[in-house]
Formats: sequence, structure tokens, C-alpha cells
Amino acid sequence: MRKIIHIDMDAFFASVEQRDNPALRGKPVAVGGTKARGVVAAASYEARQYGVFSAMPSQVALRKCPHLIMVPTRFEVYQQVSRQIREIFLRYTDLVEPLSLDEAYLDVTENKMGLKSAMFIAQRIKHEILQETGLTASAGVSFNKFLAKVASGKNKPNGLTVVLPDEAEAFVEALPIEKFYGIGDVTAAKMKQLGIHNGADLKARSEMDLRRHFGKSGSYFYQIARALDERPVEPNRIRKSIGSERTFGEDLETEDEMLPQLQRLAEEVAYDLHRLEASGKTITLKLKYHDFTLNTRSKTFYSSVRAEEVLLDIATDLLRTPFLPTKPVRLLGITVSNLSYGKHQSGQLSFPF
Repeated sequence: MRKIIHIDMDAFFASVEQRDNPALRGKPVAVGGTKARGVVAAASYEARQYGVFSAMPSQVALRKCPHLIMVPTRFEVYQQVSRQIREIFLRYTDLVEPLSLDEAYLDVTENKMGLKSAMFIAQRIKHEILQETGLTASAGVSFNKFLAKVASGKNKPNGLTVVLPDEAEAFVEALPIEKFYGIGDVTAAKMKQLGIHNGADLKARSEMDLRRHFGKSGSYFYQIARALDERPVEPNRIRKSIGSERTFGEDLETEDEMLPQLQRLAEEVAYDLHRLEASGKTITLKLKYHDFTLNTRSKTFYSSVRAEEVLLDIATDLLRTPFLPTKPVRLLGITVSNLSYGKHQSGQLSFPF
């Protein structure tokens, strides 16, 4: 049986800013989103008390918290701190799978220290992160990735939650459906319409029933409702594409309604490209219409793309080419593929139009 730890830094970007600027400590802080149509990349716990969260438009965040302090992102600093944290992980195991700058899975079944207790290893890692970076992290410990990931979010900030094998069934059954890793807001809302409110409700459904309502994802939901997850920790996993998409509560019908949403998506994708030190040559715009028909529009360039402004320009051009959508749009998405990795990627582009 594996021993898996999931480490998740607490409000990472905002915590780094509060660490480096004492004047921000104890105050509501949002990182990113400094432009009129910007998006919050991270919010301090003080800001979250006002309902400010990541991926929220900055204008909405400021309405919720008028005294919110907006701070621009400093990706180079976050990447440097992330490398410090990764070095701490590697003291214990080489089986480290980063999910982002601020979270990772560790398989400590066989570890460099010869320690038997995964909980003790998680405690030591949390202590070393605090001592060496001045930041807190939360940890989840269990026998598979799904349980460890969910557990790390149970007692934030600075939490440590362990789910033992004989506790897994009860843990999952009591879990609210919106807390399941892999179930987003739209899927959670659909599940609640079907009477699925927690893990016990999900477990009561057959795999065939879940596949009928959720397609291939139904099989995944069937497995995690039973605390089953055989995915190994993959230290060398390389992503082939990076993207973001959003389903809207009300269909978008005009260009003026779509452009702010493209801005948000471009900002989110650019953020992911920066944190993964990636750039790509192929940009794809995904459109799903009100009748659920799907349309994708792509362009491939000679130079790699990373910058938010360039992504937005390309996505806007794709939206208009060959013509603006003629039907109401319920989903928009931007994906960058044909990726290359390295922090010295320029992120600039010469348009061959």
C-alpha cells in the first residue's frame, strides 16, 4: 500500500507578498488583476473572509472588499520560492509530482530517510518549509492521490489531515460533493439536481448511471466514491497542452459579452504558462453553443507564445475569423499546445498575418 503526501501552500502568491512586505500583513490582499478587466490570481485569507477568491474578476473583488489591496504578480519570485520548496521535497523522495508552483504529490512509501510514518514526514516537511521560506503549507496524507489531495484542503491554513485505510470509506461518504477533487462547480450543480449531495449519494449510483449522465467521467466518479485511485506519482509527467475554459450561467450573444471572458481566460492561461515555464506555438479557441454543438478554431505560429496580451490578441482574432459566432455561446476556452519548456522562453510573437 502506497504512502502519499499532498502538500499545498497556503494562499501562496498572497503569502509571499505579505512575507516580503510587512505593511500587507493582516490585511486583505489580492495578487494579479490590477487592470480594469483583470482576474485575481490569489487572495490572502483576510481577503477570502470578504468572499474574494482566485479567478474572480478584479472589479467584482473590489466590490466585495472596497479596501482590498491589489498587488501585481511577481512570477520570478514565486518560481524561486517554489524551487526552494521542491528541494525540501527531494530530501525525502525523488517521487515528486508537481501540480503547480504551490502544490505537489510525494510518494514516501520508500523514502530517503527510512522513516515509516508518512504523517511524521509531512510534519517535518511543513516545519522545514516554514523555517526556510517563512511560509505555511497544508498537507494531506493517505494511501492514494485522490484522498491525499482532498485531505490537504480539510484544515487550511497550516493544516495536516491523515486518512487511514480503515477511515477512507466513511471519509468519502461524508464529503460534500463540491469538495471532491475533479468535480467542478458546473458538474457539482448538475449532481445536486440529480440528488447527489455527498459521497454516500454518489456511491449509491451505478457506474452505468454515472456514465449516462457524465460520459467517460462517470467511471472516474464511480471509482473515487469508493476511495479507489491507482494513479502513481509521476515525477516526470510533462503536460502536452495548457488551457482554461468556462461554462456560463447565461449564454453570451454579443462580442462585447465575449471579450471580457476571453480576457479572463487569457490571464489564467498566461498564469499557468508562467508558473510551468512553458510557451506554445498552437493556440486553440473552443466554442460550445447553446445547442451543445462544438466548434474549435486554431492557429500555429513560428514563434512561441506566453504573454497574456498576445494570447488575448490571438484569441480575439480567432473569435472573429472567419466570422463572429452566429449562435449564443455557453462555453469559451483557450488552449496552448505544441509546448516547449524553459524559463528563458521569450513569450513574444511576430504575427504572420
